[in-house]
Amino acid sequence: MNLALHDVEYRLGRFILTAVGLGLLLTTVMAMNGIYAGMVEDALSIVRAPKVDLWVVQKDTNGPFAESSRVPEDLYRNILTVSGVSEASPVAYQLLQIEHQEKILRLQVIGYRLGGLGGPPAIAAGRPILKNRYEMVVDRKAGVSLGTQFKFGRITLEVVGLTEGVVSNSGDSAAFITLEDAQELQFLKSNEAIRNDRVRLQSDLSENPQLAGVSAEDLSSLLQSSHIANVILVRLESWANAEEVAKSIARWTHYNVLTTQQQEDFLAKNVIERARQQILLFRIILLVVAAVIIALIIYTMTLEKTRDIATLKIIGAPNSKIVGLILQQSLILGFLGFVFGTIIISLTYEYFPRRLVLRVSDQIMVFGIVIGICIAASGIGIHKALSIDATTAMAG
Repeated sequence: MNLALHDVEYRLGRFILTAVGLGLLLTTVMAMNGIYAGMVEDALSIVRAPKVDLWVVQKDTNGPFAESSRVPEDLYRNILTVSGVSEASPVAYQLLQIEHQEKILRLQVIGYRLGGLGGPPAIAAGRPILKNRYEMVVDRKAGVSLGTQFKFGRITLEVVGLTEGVVSNSGDSAAFITLEDAQELQFLKSNEAIRNDRVRLQSDLSENPQLAGVSAEDLSSLLQSSHIANVILVRLESWANAEEVAKSIARWTHYNVLTTQQQEDFLAKNVIERARQQILLFRIILLVVAAVIIALIIYTMTLEKTRDIATLKIIGAPNSKIVGLILQQSLILGFLGFVFGTIIISLTYEYFPRRLVLRVSDQIMVFGIVIGICIAASGIGIHKALSIDATTAMAG
């Protein structure tokens, strides 16, 4: 007879409730693992979506996601002349916040040239953008339907298609629009700002006798330009070496050039590093709490079996039998807690506000940690069991 299973069966109801409670605690640990994995996937999804090899950004910056970056729109023409470059396209990135259905909706707006790089990787519903102006494709996560219209500043955009799996590093849904619309949103000043700039410019011109006859209106039209992008995306020929081509582009254009791997490493290691450390601390705290709870449960269960263990000693049961009883119950408790935790997180992960990615490797790691905790925590119960006097069985 397996004494551990027999004792569990005798106290089945309370044992199951205890395992469910432990499972809820482990669910939180698994959720933390999933949140971190989801943060990494979200951060990298926007980098991987265009399927390019190089990112040309403003000199001395690591943009466009970590820092502000501005490059001339026509820079892509110079890049196309570099050996090894297959395609190059200007793209604009901007985070916008609007009110939709009485809720605040944040969108990572991506402006791209039709037929160029940087567009939505796939269309899940509706159609892609076909017109040069006033159409957009939004990630399903935004919860908007086809035909929805959004007013951004002076322009109104209509949702003509939906995509999936493209969000910003903060989890905001991506919205794809044409480069012309994106440039107007990000770089074209409002009428009020233009008038103020003209007044300021006219004042400066009037103070210079040589420029007194120049009109601020004529000059401001030359100074103001919205033909700007945040990054030039570059796709290479199959035979090209990314690092060598990046050096060539940087040498000839004097802009900073990052490979896609460098962009991914920067986002994963720097942009979300603080969040990673915080989540790691939460996981450690939760696992310590789980270890303490398991140890207290096993110790309490051992106290309840004081006379039973004393009886086993009287009839000559070896210490290994008693150790096995305590250890097996601890492992059963941990195993059931892990099973319940896995079931709970599998049924609820889709309802979390942030994306959760449940990886098999993370689950295996949690299971191994739980087993280790159970073995270590059972030591308290084993020490107590071995110290029980056999004469306790005959006490009144």
